[in-house]
Amino acid sequence: MDVVDQQFLVTFRYPVHFTRGVFGGTNPLLRKVLTDKSHRHPTDLVVMVDDGVVRAHPKLLADIAVYAQKADGELHMAAPVLVLPGGEEVKNDPRHLGAIYERLHDAALCRQSYVVVVGGGAVLDAVGYAAATAHRGLRLVRVPTTVLAQDDSAMGVKNGVNAFGKKNYLGAFAPPFAVINDFDFLPTLLDRDWLSGVSEAIKAALIKDPDFFAHIEHQAGKLVNRDQAAMEDVIRHSAALHLSHIATAGDPFEQTSSRPLDFGHWAAHKLEQLSRHRLRHGEAVAIGIALDSTYSYLSGSLAEKDWRRIVDLLLALNLAVSAPELEEALDDSGNPRSVLGGLAEFREHLGGQLTIMLLRSIGDAFDVHEIDTGVMIRSIETLRHEHLEAVSAHAYRAR
Repeated sequence: MDVVDQQFLVTFRYPVHFTRGVFGGTNPLLRKVLTDKSHRHPTDLVVMVDDGVVRAHPKLLADIAVYAQKADGELHMAAPVLVLPGGEEVKNDPRHLGAIYERLHDAALCRQSYVVVVGGGAVLDAVGYAAATAHRGLRLVRVPTTVLAQDDSAMGVKNGVNAFGKKNYLGAFAPPFAVINDFDFLPTLLDRDWLSGVSEAIKAALIKDPDFFAHIEHQAGKLVNRDQAAMEDVIRHSAALHLSHIATAGDPFEQTSSRPLDFGHWAAHKLEQLSRHRLRHGEAVAIGIALDSTYSYLSGSLAEKDWRRIVDLLLALNLAVSAPELEEALDDSGNPRSVLGGLAEFREHLGGQLTIMLLRSIGDAFDVHEIDTGVMIRSIETLRHEHLEAVSAHAYRAR
């Protein structure tokens, strides 16, 4: 039979800006990002905002309205701002996705229009999915407001919502038009959100950059004490590592079974599900990192001193390395309450053979395709001991 072998290349480009006061009257950045000088008519846009951000910044909605009014003739708010629930609720309940689609439709947006989404990673994911699929793609501008979104999730090309009890079962690969990291959103974060977002920076350092890992170790005390400059530095470096991997590793749309940037995530995704999202994504990632690092150590690939540094850094940042959900039903990986079931779900999500990233050393990672269940259970037991030791030490210091 005759074959026509089709092949073409598509280049994607999007800027990642770092700024303050993005909706302030004196900051022209957003207007410049959205304005197309070749058009003679105002740019249509719809803005969607995380309700947690609105609560933390009561003047935000008014600031957005004033910003658009002052850009009259350049920007046109095609619909009122849509406020969405933050966290995994927006990704779990299909009604929220329906509300997003309805707002995009009622605003009569076209593919040259913009969707500006302001919030944490879950809201960015849900709105990004809708924007990627409405008209087969609207222009998305992400304004991440959490440490985790600014140092990791907003940098990538993935969008999605949860379905069938599985994280990101529905999704699309679609690069944003632009990302704007506004550091002024960070001071209002709760301590757990401030620190748990650092887990993604640690992940990137562990697989890519040992010097960056050492830098985070050195800055741990400042990060715990909410030093803004220290956090901004970590965010910039982590964001750059994520962007570099996406651009240069040769698999931005994850067509193979290897996903280096998901180091520690097979367990993290399962733990979020098992805890009914009691655990934040960053908190679950910290446990997942600890687990796969411990497995690397106990299986003989990672030196004890490196393993100790990893666990100690997580604990120094007040991040738990274990959770009750980690220890359930370990004798039956087919039990829906067993974290070990996350291995099968991870393989299904990737396709192909199971591929888990482990560590040879800090900054040197490699793939494996089989996991020794016995060693993994020992790893979970080891982390339980580490967690109890840390809790005991904290209680002693508090006396």
